Amino acid sequence: MSDLLKDTPLGRQSEYIDTYTPALLYPVPRWDAREGLELEMDGLPFHGVDVWHAYELSWLDARGKPVVMMAEFRVPCNSRCIIESKSFKLYLNSFANSRFDGVRQVAQLLEKDLSDCAQGPVEVALSSLEDAAKAPWIDTRGGELIDRLELDINQYDYDPALLAVEQGAERHEQLVSHLLRSRCPVTGQPDWATLIVRYTGAPISPASLLRYIVSLRNHEGFHEQIIERVFVDVMARCQPRQLTVYGRFTRRGGLDINPFRSNFEELPVSLRTVRQ
Repeated sequence: MSDLLKDTPLGRQSEYIDTYTPALLYPVPRWDAREGLELEMDGLPFHGVDVWHAYELSWLDARGKPVVMMAEFRVPCNSRCIIESKSFKLYLNSFANSRFDGVRQVAQLLEKDLSDCAQGPVEVALSSLEDAAKAPWIDTRGGELIDRLELDINQYDYDPALLAVEQGAERHEQLVSHLLRSRCPVTGQPDWATLIVRYTGAPISPASLLRYIVSLRNHEGFHEQIIERVFVDVMARCQPRQLTVYGRFTRRGGLDINPFRSNFEELPVSLRTVRQ
């Protein structure tokens, strides 16, 4: 376990506090990972946002009756910190046995606390389960699923040199894989995701991209860091004119994290994938 993270909530056993405690939130500076990618905080080659979905948010109303809602949080990628995921879960759990006057008060507290932790403006949207049930949640937007390629693969250690382009005219396409797996840098537990790469430029070899994705299988990094590494590697090795990298990670502890990085487009409607 990294010495930097051994004292975070993720690195130790935790008491599950169920009265409102914003001090549970733990920031992790983005700079630590970006320095290794040779990125400057004030001159990023992309814009983007980290979209969190919470499925286990509950509190008590003014009369003591429990309220259950779902939430979406958007953390801008130029915030100074990411919010460590276990601390986020513990913080949300701390609402469970606290009374609040209404949804607006809870939303305002969430927005303030999370913005303070991330050191950037965090957007909060709450929805009832009834409203959430009416939405077409599952993302069916297409793209080429590269997982169907018949390949021999024997490289499971991170290797950006696997990425390559093919001969041919510039194209605009979307390549999709459900095979992204990385490891938490604190616990070593696996994280699973669907990876979407949308670009304009010389044709990226689908086989090379798939081999590269598999090479991340044992690589350590928080969700946000993994997606930024993919963005930097694809840009450096394939040099597309336009590039979006979008990671749709499966949920853990009632939270899923979806980092979006692009140099040409804004975040699309945030639908869930089949595993979310």
